[in-house]
Amino acid sequence: MDFWETLREIGAEFVQNTGLSIVRTIAFLVLGLIVIKIVRIITLSATLKSNKLDKSASAFVLSIITVVMYIVLAVILISSLGFSTAGIIAAFSAVALAIALALKDSLASLANGVIIIFTKPFKKGDYIAIGGIDGLVQDIRLFNTKILTYSNDEIIVPNSEVLGSKLINYSSMPIRRVVIQVPVPYSVNVPEVKAFLLKSVAAYEHTVTTPAPSVVLEAYGEDTLKLSVRAWGLNEHYWDLYFDLREVILQALIDHNIEKPFRQLEVKMREPAEKRGDV
Repeated sequence: MDFWETLREIGAEFVQNTGLSIVRTIAFLVLGLIVIKIVRIITLSATLKSNKLDKSASAFVLSIITVVMYIVLAVILISSLGFSTAGIIAAFSAVALAIALALKDSLASLANGVIIIFTKPFKKGDYIAIGGIDGLVQDIRLFNTKILTYSNDEIIVPNSEVLGSKLINYSSMPIRRVVIQVPVPYSVNVPEVKAFLLKSVAAYEHTVTTPAPSVVLEAYGEDTLKLSVRAWGLNEHYWDLYFDLREVILQALIDHNIEKPFRQLEVKMREPAEKRGDV
């Protein structure tokens, strides 16, 4: 009888203490997972509907919220089982500090990735230049940015370098300007040359009228006059404008018999002194 009584007391104590803790912990686990799922759905819906966040930012926000909720759930479950969370939190803090020191460069890239995602200095598909590298942005990730050059080379740039270098976004404005220097001989009639060049450039299909194109006398060279042809075009037609205008200008010069100027050297010969009668 003493054995069964002792067993009954142990069972009753287990049910009242440990068993209750286990049941309570399981209930918290199920409830926590349901809450996390609901919050993820609401967050995902809200971020996707926001005009200020793109897909990368939405995914980042969702990941951060999910990680935080799982950490909170883990702390609640440990506390529900009767364990002290102070030591666990202290150990977690020490481990987090060690990881932060070991991965400081990666964390710098992560921080810059967050800044890039939310400030949007460029977006996927933009043509940019970073530290001597230029190409199309293929992907913006938390730790790095992937760029595809026009030679079809894929370059992975750490985000710590992206914001630490001079950044040029060629796609941010709807129109861009092309400037082409045109050397002409000193013998030409400058107003006439400017007039037919301007007419030729303005007639090109991808040249916009506002701002209007222009041709100016830029500099006096040693052997040539340097004209500057300036034309504006839509961003998507920039490279057509950049290369085609060179052919348009060359053909206009040929049609008006304007030859390419060459370096000239004038040499003057002097007679010997005895022939000039100086001696």
